[in-house]
Parts: sequence; structure tokens; C-alpha cells
Amino acid sequence: MSGQKFQYDESGGTFFYFLLSFLALLLVPSTFYLWPRCPKPDPNQIVKECHCDGCKKKKVILQKNDPWKETKALFRKFLIMCGWALLAFLAYKVSQFDYEMTNFDPYEILGVSPSSSAGAIKKAYRQLSLILHPDKETGNEKAFMRLTKAYQALTDKEAMSNWEKYGNPDGPGAMGFGIALPSWIVEKENSMWVLGAYALVFMLALPTVVGMWWYRSIRYTGDQVLLATTKMYYAFFHNTPTMTLKRIIMVLGASFEFEKKYNTDIIERLSDNEEVPALIRQLPNLGEKNKEYPLCLMYSIKARALIHAHLSRMILNPDTLEKDRQYIVKKCPYLIQEMISCVNQLIVLAYARQVQHLPTITTIENCMRLCPMIVQAFWEFKNPLLQLPHITEDHLKYFKAKKVKSLQEYAQLKREDRRSILRGLSDSQFDDVMKVLGNMPFIDFKVRSEVIDDENSTVYTAGAIVTVTVTLTRTDMAHLFGDDTIKEKTLIEESKTEADKEEVADDQNQTVTKRPAWLRQRKVQKKSHSKKGSNKKGAPPKTTTTTIAAGDNGLSSQHTNSSPKSKKDKESNKDNIKEKINGLSNVDSDASESEAHKSDSSDDDNSSHESTKKQQESEVGEDDDTEWNKFQQRLSKRDRLLDGRSNYSHLVHSPYFPDVKQEYWWIYICDRKSLTLLTAPIHVTSLIDTEEFQLRFTAPLWPNIYTFTVCLRSDSYLGFDQLHDIKLDVKEAAAIPTDHPQWEMSDEETEEEVDAADEHSEFTTDEDISDNE
Repeated sequence: MSGQKFQYDESGGTFFYFLLSFLALLLVPSTFYLWPRCPKPDPNQIVKECHCDGCKKKKVILQKNDPWKETKALFRKFLIMCGWALLAFLAYKVSQFDYEMTNFDPYEILGVSPSSSAGAIKKAYRQLSLILHPDKETGNEKAFMRLTKAYQALTDKEAMSNWEKYGNPDGPGAMGFGIALPSWIVEKENSMWVLGAYALVFMLALPTVVGMWWYRSIRYTGDQVLLATTKMYYAFFHNTPTMTLKRIIMVLGASFEFEKKYNTDIIERLSDNEEVPALIRQLPNLGEKNKEYPLCLMYSIKARALIHAHLSRMILNPDTLEKDRQYIVKKCPYLIQEMISCVNQLIVLAYARQVQHLPTITTIENCMRLCPMIVQAFWEFKNPLLQLPHITEDHLKYFKAKKVKSLQEYAQLKREDRRSILRGLSDSQFDDVMKVLGNMPFIDFKVRSEVIDDENSTVYTAGAIVTVTVTLTRTDMAHLFGDDTIKEKTLIEESKTEADKEEVADDQNQTVTKRPAWLRQRKVQKKSHSKKGSNKKGAPPKTTTTTIAAGDNGLSSQHTNSSPKSKKDKESNKDNIKEKINGLSNVDSDASESEAHKSDSSDDDNSSHESTKKQQESEVGEDDDTEWNKFQQRLSKRDRLLDGRSNYSHLVHSPYFPDVKQEYWWIYICDRKSLTLLTAPIHVTSLIDTEEFQLRFTAPLWPNIYTFTVCLRSDSYLGFDQLHDIKLDVKEAAAIPTDHPQWEMSDEETEEEVDAADEHSEFTTDEDISDNE
């Protein structure tokens, strides 16, 4: 190690390498993420835009919220372009440095040919040394040293030998380790400046940035809500298990995001001493005399008054209270989401006996009702038709005359009837109404319950984990328009689809000999169905259809149930499925239709045996196909969950909400008789076309028939909520074998657990209701 030398970079070449790599490391991701993108406006979105007065005012508000948007974009472009220019310059410097170090040619440096004599070489050296000598005006120390090395390499035998062997007249030299920093950093006259820069960066700037980040992170939750606000929500919801909508608004207005002490963005004006009391006198039932902390504080009363004024669509001073209203209303949706999370956590803690009071489902549903009220700026008791542009209280009497009570009913009318109701509006105003109505959501709400990974997924036993799969399909309300032209187009498309299906079926029948065996089995099953349809009695297979109401808008869904299979067929199907997909044992109930009438046949001749054998093979093949499709769907669901969900769905028409709003939804399961929540609400933030969700809860511990409700609620529109009832016939669980030594339990422990389960049961059955009555 004695031959090693550590030195700073004299020429600055390696320092250029360091700057080049560091700058490239910053520029590449910065350009990708920070380069301002100006997407071209979507022509379809432009056509769908509403031109009502509220939307025009909202555009102005959005522009005022970020007035320096274009300037910031230009500044970012300029910085990124300057960074790439500097990167190009550094790359050029590095390339020049590499060329000088790797191309040492003494003949080229002296400007002579390899066949030149010693006198010619000496003459060329003298001429160039007179020009490049450091003592001369045109001198260059670096070039003169290079010239001297070139002359030695051509005149000195040892130097020539080193050049020929190592490419350097000085020989191989010792191993050196260079530091990619220029030598002026360690020079004595620059030491104070260097130490000052280090102290400024590492002792002042870095601790300040880390401290600011830490101070902010400990004050906020993961959803950027103040921890003080979350603690206040917990206290109020715990002390008031059933909270009315009016009190929820009071708690929302008391959020510490609206106090100057916790939020520096809040502006306190001298004019508030006059304007706020005047506004309070115009608002009834505000509860300004409440003495609870912090409901009695002035910031809380002001925020509450502005929320009430917003829901009443009152006109405020645009220079003072209107700005405060916009700021407060903009923060309300995610504060309401924090409220829902707090109520849900309190319910979980109440089941775990860690809190005394159990919040009811009324409280969490009132929080959900408040969010669309804030977005659409009107009270819940108002007519939902007021969400359309240009619609006022005066127009509601025309809707009442036609017996139209909801937006869905109005959309189903013919265009002439819709126009006759709003004949007082101009054509452009009516077009705005149709645009907004056509872009509103129409949700197809489907629910399926099962017990996954059980031998029979449709049998619910006490204490089993019930999985409810909710499928949401979102389309525009324009599909409900009762126009004859739309109906004709729909009929034409359906006829084309049926014709295409028939053609595909014919092609499949022609090429059936070339298809795999497992697909041919499905075709055999179809034939067996057709044969069974023409039995002696002439009766089709028996099925029971149950229609369940799906919501307030009159939607319904049908579930078809068939008779169960025999035990022998279940065992054979189970063994075959285990061989195919490694133990996946969820059997689809729809695949059991072909066995529903197996017990009706009484002929034991050879033809019946053959048909039965073919039928069993086809059923096994179709069950395998169904289970394989289920397995593939689960894999796709897992991939979607790993990718994460975005917060982009569809834009909401909300002219009174001072920010861009996306369509979000809540899904949860509850028992409406006992007012208890069974699953945590899922906040759906990415419903563009179709989404599927799974909610799980534990079945009741006592066998009986239970009715639970799957709820879908919107956080953006009023009148779009849907309820779907599911009825569970809970059977008694199978007896636990007691011969295993690890499962032995004493009689005392069993009785204690049964008593505890009886006390903790929060489910209400139909028999309990009848007994109470």
C-alpha cells in the first residue's frame, strides 16, 4: 500500500464525471414527472359540459384558486431545459477530457511525421516551445508539459520504451486514488467558505427541513386530517351513540382545520364582527348558544353558519364570507370521510368491549347523507330534481303534475314529455338539463352471497364466514331516456347480437370434431338438456326464482336456485376438481340444473344407463370449467388489488362546490332491525365501468332465518342510494369431534362460552321481532 497515492482532482476531469452522473440522476425522473403536460381537451367532454350560471362561476373560481398555474408551468419547463443544456455541456467536457487522456501521440503533438529525423523533431520542439512556454504571452503550462513529454518520448530511449510499452513516457507509475472534487476545496484561503457552506447545509438547512416534516407528520393522520380533529370526533361520537344530522353539522363545523391556531390558511377579518352575527340572525336552528367545547367557540359558530348558508344557497359577500365558505366547503368531504372512519372504529371497539357505548348505524348513515348535501348545496328534505341546472322551486309543480318524483322517473319519459314539463326553459337551457341528466350515474347493483372454500357454498352454518360479492356496473343515465329512437337502436343491436351468436354456434357445431374433449362435454350436456325437456310429463326442470328489491329507484334482481345434487355425484366432482386445480372446492350452484330431475327417471334399460353416464360426464366437465373460471377470476382480482385503486371515476355536476369532484360511493352490510353494522364501509373511488368488491362477516351463532341489507350510498348525488336485502337460512354447525386430545373441553368452559356468545349476539331474527310484538 506504500505505492498508493490519494490526491484531489487537479484538472477537474473526474469532478465532471461526478456532476454528470448526479445531474442525470436528477433530470431523468424530474423530466418524466414534473414536465408540464397540457392534454388536449376531450371533444366528448366539451360536448357534455354544462353552460349554466353556476358552472360558469365555478370555472372562474377554479382559475382563481391557481392563478399562477401557467407561470409555474413555464418556469418548470425553463428549469428542466436548462438542466439538460448543462448536462449536454458536461458530457462534451468529459468527452474532450477522455480524448486528451487516451490519445497521447508525440508525433501529432510535435506536428512531425513518424519518418522525421532527430533534427526535424528538435526544430519542431524549439518552435512550439517559444510559443507555449509559460513565460511567454501566448504560453500554456498544460500544453507545454504535454509538448515536453512528447519530445522526451521521441528523443530519450527510456522514455520511448515506456511510451511503447505503457502509452506514457513516465512509465506505469504507482496506483493512485483520485477524489472527484477539485483541489481548491482544500486550499487554505478557501477553508472558511467551505466550512461555512457545510455548516449551512448540514447544520441549518437539513435539520430545519427534517424538523418541519416531522412536526407536520405528527400533527396529521394518514388522510391529512389533524389529529386534534380526529380525537374530537372520537369524543363526540362516543358520548352520543345516535347523532342527528343537525348535530353532525355542528361537530363538522368545530373541526380544528377551521381555527387560526391550527391552520394558518384561515383568515380572520375585522368585518367578521358585523357580518357573522348578521348571518346568524338569518339562519334558524343554528344552535349558536350551545355551551359545549369547542362548539361554543367563535370559529366553530362561523364555520357552522357558513355550512348552513351553503346548504340554503344563500348569497354572501364575495370579498369576505364567500371566500371563507369556499375554503370550508372544499374541506368538508374528506372530513366527513374521517368521521365515518371514526364511527366505524368505535363500533369495532364496542364489539371488543373496549368502549362503553356502541354507535348506531343511524349515526354513520347521517354522516353519509351529509356529504352529497354539501356537494349539491341543498338540504336533504329538498326535491332531488333541484340537482339539475336551471331548475328552481317554481318548476317543481310541473313535475308534480306529471307525478315525477325522482331523476330516474324523469329520465324514463319520452323527449316530448320531458320537454313539455320544462317548456318554460329555452332550448339551450333544456339542452343543459339533458346533458347533466344524461351524465348522471345509473348503477346496476348485483349481490351474491356464499361461503367460500366450503364443500357447499350455498349452505350457511352458524359461525361461518359469509362472503358477499357486490358487483357495480356504472352507465350513464342517458340509457334510461325513453326515446323511440334509442329503443329502436337497442332492438337492432340486440337482434344483431343474437344473429352473431347463432352464427358462432353454427360454426362451433361444424367444427366440433376438432375441439378438445373437455369442450365437447359441454356440448353433450346441452343435448342432454334438450332431451330432458321433452320428457313424458312435458314439464321443464323445476327452478325457484326469488325477486329481491334493490333500492328506492325500483331496481330488482332475480336469483335462480335449483335442487341440490346427490352425495355420490358431489364426491366424484370433488375428486375431479382436486386433480384439476389443486383442491379448489367451490361448486357453482348454476351447474347443478342438469341433475335436478335425475330422480324422476324410472326406466333401467340400457339406453337410460348410457344417457345417465353421458350426463354425469358432461356435468363433471362443466363443473371443472366453472371452477377453473372462478379460479382465474380470483387471480385477476388479486392482481387488481395489488395494483391499487385510483381516485379517478367520473366528474360530478356540482356548480356550488368550489372544487372538482369525482363520483365516490360507500358499500356496507347492516342489520336494519337491530341497527348494527356488520362490515366496515368500503369507500369506492374508482368506479368507471365495472367494479367488484367482497365483504365478509360472521354468520350468527344461532340457527334461524336472518335478513341483512347491503347498502350502496353516493357521496355526490342525492336520490341514488340503493338497498339490497339478502336472506340467510343459518343452519346448525356440524358437531365438533371430541376424540381428539387437543379439542377436549370441560363442561364449565363450554357453558361459559355459550353464555358469553348469547350476551354478545347483536343479530335480530324474525322470530325475535314477532315475540316482542
